[in-house]
Amino acid sequence: WQTGLMDCCSDCGVSFCFYCLGCQVASDMNECCCCGGSVAMRTLYRTRYGIPGSICSDFCIILWCPVCSVCQIKRDINKRKKLRLF
Repeated sequence: WQTGLMDCCSDCGVSFCFYCLGCQVASDMNECCCCGGSVAMRTLYRTRYGIPGSICSDFCIILWCPVCSVCQIKRDINKRKKLRLF
């Protein structure tokens, strides 16, 4: 990950509506809007970009910090877009 899980305040340009943000993430990844905040989406993103972790860690993060997780993915997408790596 290019930012930490708890770096939610580092990018005020990221939406604070969990459902809207989940839809933005899913849309960025050409997936169904309902999948944005799921374990499957986090695992897909992590494996696509070679980010270390496991399905178990993805599950735990989504379970205990779902908003932070979706914010982290969106920040990572935004950074990759700026670098033209997305």
